Amino acid sequence: MTTDQSMSRAKQIKWAPAAVAGLILLWIVWPFNSVPTGSRGVVTQFGKIVGIEPEGLAILPPWRKLSNFSIRAETASIDDAEGATSDTQPVRVALTVRYSIFPDRVSEVFEKYSHTGDLASFVQTATQEIFKSVTARYSAPDLIAQRARVSSDINQALREKLAIYGAQVINIDMRSFAFSPSYMEAINEKVTQEQKRLVAENTLLTVQSEQKQKVAIAEAEASARRAAADGEAYANLKVAQAQAEALRVQGASIQANPGVLELRRIEVDMKKAQQWNGVLPVNVYASAPIPFLNVTK
Repeated sequence: MTTDQSMSRAKQIKWAPAAVAGLILLWIVWPFNSVPTGSRGVVTQFGKIVGIEPEGLAILPPWRKLSNFSIRAETASIDDAEGATSDTQPVRVALTVRYSIFPDRVSEVFEKYSHTGDLASFVQTATQEIFKSVTARYSAPDLIAQRARVSSDINQALREKLAIYGAQVINIDMRSFAFSPSYMEAINEKVTQEQKRLVAENTLLTVQSEQKQKVAIAEAEASARRAAADGEAYANLKVAQAQAEALRVQGASIQANPGVLELRRIEVDMKKAQQWNGVLPVNVYASAPIPFLNVTK
């Protein structure tokens, strides 16, 4: 190894600790930080909040610290929230609440409640309290029949409650109501009886409708028969009136011409004579007429 090479090697060994120290110092005072999507960067200086950084690159001096605070939607679940109805029926329900932190209240939440944005414990406690207060305003049957309204009341009350913690409700999933087994049995029996009542009412309405139809048909047939009878009576009246008018005309004609009757009688005798076969009857009854020809005339 030459003298120059020895000197170069010695210099490298001499500056190596300085380079390492420089890298360590640079790592310690590294000013470049990043805030991920869906978060805010809370900047503190000796424990005091001095600013909020948005998503992206944040350049800070070494005496300041950056803490990432999530404002993404989070979930808090209660598998067995308990309450009681206005008619003192115990009730349980499974609830899931989706929430997020208001971006403009990150500093307040970071300082008072959470350094990460996780408020699940606060949300669970608030939800349990709200569920108890809301269900106490409803009877057990109304709680079942007006489930959508109950969910709306819980949602509204929880929004107001969580606003205290700087959080907003995105949605509430209320999966099921559970009452005591005896009460559920009573409800099922009531539903069964109600269904039977409705079936009976529908059957009665059907029978009444059929009876009305029969009455209407009978009335229509009776009306038709009355109309036919009225028509027949009217026709008979007209025939009788015509016959009476004919008799009246004949009577008036006979009164005006008395010889008409004699002429009619002669016509009848001539017709009988034309139809006689010339044989006298074998049996002659006392009142039976004997045909003969008046040859003298």
